[in-house]
Amino acid sequence: MIGWIVLTFLVVLGSLMLSISTGLRYFESKRRKQLVAVLKTVTESDEPRVDLLMDADDSLRRPESAKKNQNAIEKLQVILSESGVDWDMRRFFVMTGAGFMAGATIGALIPFGVSPYLKGFLLGSGGAYLPLMFVQKKRDKRLGELESQLPDALDFLARSMRAGHAFTISLEMVGEEIHDPLGQEFRTLFNEQNLGASLDRSLANFGKRVPLGDVRFFSSAVLLQRQTGGNLAEVLGRLSHIIRERFRLKGQVKATSAHGRMTATILTLLPIATLVGLVISSPGYLDPMLTDPTGKKLIMAGVMFQVLGNFFIRRIIRIQV
Repeated sequence: MIGWIVLTFLVVLGSLMLSISTGLRYFESKRRKQLVAVLKTVTESDEPRVDLLMDADDSLRRPESAKKNQNAIEKLQVILSESGVDWDMRRFFVMTGAGFMAGATIGALIPFGVSPYLKGFLLGSGGAYLPLMFVQKKRDKRLGELESQLPDALDFLARSMRAGHAFTISLEMVGEEIHDPLGQEFRTLFNEQNLGASLDRSLANFGKRVPLGDVRFFSSAVLLQRQTGGNLAEVLGRLSHIIRERFRLKGQVKATSAHGRMTATILTLLPIATLVGLVISSPGYLDPMLTDPTGKKLIMAGVMFQVLGNFFIRRIIRIQV
C-alpha cells in the first residue's frame, strides 16, 4: 500500500514538474522570438537611410513606388507581414497547393458536360486563390483596425506630451495602453528607440509595417518638429481630428452608396436563387440546357456576364475618400 502511494506521488510530482518545465520553455521561446524580432528591425544594415522630409522625390519613401519595383515574391512577403498571420512562404505555398488539389478533385467529379481537365483547372485555380484571398482579407481587416485605432493613439500621445512626458516615454505609454494591433506596433517603435535606433529610421520602419497615409503624416510631423521646433502635441491633436473627420465622411459615403451595393447583391443572387428554385421545383426542366451545345454556351455566357456586371457595379459605387 505504501509503495502505491509513493508511486502515485512520484507520478503526480513528475507530471507537475514536466508541465511547469514545458510552460516555462514555451514562454521563454515566445519571449526570445519577440526579442529577436525587435533586434532584427534595429540591427539590419542593408536598408538605405530613409528621410521622410528632405528628399521628397525619393522612391524609397513612397510605398506605392517601392511596391512597383518589387517582384511577386517580395510583394507576397509584404502582404503576409501586413496581414498579421503567422504564415511563412513555405506554409503559404503548401496551402495554395492543397487548395489547387482540392479544387481540381472537386472539378473532376462534377457531372457537367465539359472536359474534366478544364473543370479541374478552373476549380483548382479558384481553390489555389483561396489562401491569397484569406491573407488579403486579414490584411485589409488589420489595416482597418490600425486606422481606426490611430486617432485615439494620437490623442493619447498629445495628452501625454501636454502633461510633460517626453516623446519616447509617451510612445511607451501608448504601447501599453492601446490594444493590439496598433499597441504592438508602438511597442516595437519604442523598443527600437530604446535599443539605440535613430528616430528617422524607427519611424521609417514603423511606416513600412503600417502602410497608411496617416502614419506617414504622423512620422513627418514628428521629424518636422524635431528639426524646426513647434508644438507637437497641438499638431498631433489636429491630425487626430482630421482622421476622425475623414472617418465621418467615409460613413456618409457608405450610407449614400448602400443602395448601389444592395442592387449589386440582389442582381447577383437573383439568378442563382432562380436556378436553385427551378432545380427544386422542376428537376428535369434544365436538362436540355446541360446537354445541348447552345445551352452550355448560354450558361457560360450568363455566368460571365454576371461576373462582369457585378464587377462594374462594384467599381462604380467604390468611392475613395
